[in-house]
Amino acid sequence: MNICLFGGTFDPIHRGHLALARAAREHCKLSRILFVPANIPPHKQQEPLSEFSHRYAMVTLATMNEKVFVPSLLEAPEECAETSSGGKKKDHSPKPNYTIDTIRQLRRTLKKSDQLFLLIGIDAFKDIAKWHKSEELFRECEFVVASRPGYSLADVANALPAKLRPRQAVTLPFRKQAATGSLVLSGVTVHLLDEVHQPISCSVIREAAAAGKKLARFVDPAVADYIKKMGLYTGGE
Repeated sequence: MNICLFGGTFDPIHRGHLALARAAREHCKLSRILFVPANIPPHKQQEPLSEFSHRYAMVTLATMNEKVFVPSLLEAPEECAETSSGGKKKDHSPKPNYTIDTIRQLRRTLKKSDQLFLLIGIDAFKDIAKWHKSEELFRECEFVVASRPGYSLADVANALPAKLRPRQAVTLPFRKQAATGSLVLSGVTVHLLDEVHQPISCSVIREAAAAGKKLARFVDPAVADYIKKMGLYTGGE
C-alpha cells in the first residue's frame, strides 16, 4: 500500500489541509493518509498551541467522512499514549516530535512492501535541510510537496540537504521549469503538486473565532461547531 504521513499543528485543521490531502491522494494513489497532530513541533516550540486533545479531536471530526483519511496519535503526548495502552505515566520532560522518529515508528507497524510518503507544503520544504536527520529522512520515504507559483525545480533541488543536493550544473536547466511533476535524483524522490492553492491561515481562523465570526468558509462544519462549543481561541479554553 501507499501510505502517507501528513503532520502539522492543525490548530485548527482547515479546508486547505483537506484539499491538499485529496490532491496528494489522487496524485500518488494513496491508500491511507495519516493526519498526525504534533505535540511539540520542533520549529514551533516557543509558540502557544491549543491542547493536543482539542487538536486531535478537530482532526478526527474533519476526517470522519473520508475513508482514506486517518487521525493518528503517533505524536501524542506520552501520557496519552501510555493511557491508551494501559501503561504507567512517566515523569520526564516531553521531547520535540522529530519527523524522522515518527516515520520510523510508523514503518515498524507496516509491511516491507508498503511505500511511505511524507506530505508537506513547499514553504516547509525549503527549510528541509535544517530538519533533524534530514538526509536519513529522504532514505525512509518519498516526499509529496504542495508547490505554488514562484518556485522552480531548481528551488526544490537546492533546498535538499547538502549531501543530496545536485551540482549547480545539473540544476541550472531547472531554473526555467516550474515546480511541478516529480524530481527524481540519487536517493531523492519528490512529487510536486500544483494547483492546490487555498490561501487559508490557521492564525486568520483563530482571529476570526476570537472575533465571534462564522468559520464555515474556513473549516468543516463539525470543526466549526467544536471550536464554538469548546470556546477555543476566545480565551475560554
